[in-house]
Amino acid sequence: MTRAKKLLNTLIGFGLLIVVWQIVIVLGRYDEALFPSPLKVVKGILALIQTGAIFVHLGVSLVRFLVGYLLAVVTAVFLGLIFGRFPKVWAIIDPIVQVLRPVSPIAWSPFIVLWFGIGDIPAVVIIYISAFFPVLLSTVSGVRKVDLAYLKVAENFELKKSSLIWKIIFPAAFPAIANGLHIAVGTAWIFLVAGEMVGAQSGLGYMIVDARNSLNLDLVLAGIIFIGISGLLLDKAIGFFEGWINRHWGHPSMK
Repeated sequence: MTRAKKLLNTLIGFGLLIVVWQIVIVLGRYDEALFPSPLKVVKGILALIQTGAIFVHLGVSLVRFLVGYLLAVVTAVFLGLIFGRFPKVWAIIDPIVQVLRPVSPIAWSPFIVLWFGIGDIPAVVIIYISAFFPVLLSTVSGVRKVDLAYLKVAENFELKKSSLIWKIIFPAAFPAIANGLHIAVGTAWIFLVAGEMVGAQSGLGYMIVDARNSLNLDLVLAGIIFIGISGLLLDKAIGFFEGWINRHWGHPSMK
């Protein structure tokens, strides 16, 4: 499918969504104060852009996201490469991970706010927790599935352990790691907004709560739209990074 065709399908899809949205308002006779129309939301979006408020909150959210996400990726990949190489150690760690992984990062928010106060750090910690486990598990899984032929070749060339990990194991496991990166982007971005609703005084999540408290539901929906678009762009950015790695290593399974 060509890019033009994809763009056309996207425009048609969003056009239908807007039509259905307007029909629901008309048939349901909802008050615009309770269920804003598409036109009112567009005006809200333009107002946020004109005042520059959206760029301030979006910038704060992106900085928090990048700090928490990158810290989680670095530590999770590093630990995943180690645990994947030592199955006996992972057998001890895995039950702990499986117990902690399903717990929502927001459940930790009372402790996080008590320990780190109000501001950027609680949101960064929540992002870190939400991104850490998907990347860790995908890395361990990828390392354990590395073709033994690669390891035998490395052994024949007498590669050092550090070179073995970064030149053989990491590239071979990267397709699995990339899957974890994609999952982590979505979960981290979702919990960033939730975290900003709890313990922050700025950011997209705070902006939505503030608009809700002021009963400006058009701004609430405008914020939701910006959150969705930003999450999509972040996911695309991870895809471009994955493509760059593919070109760098030329891994056959990623072509």
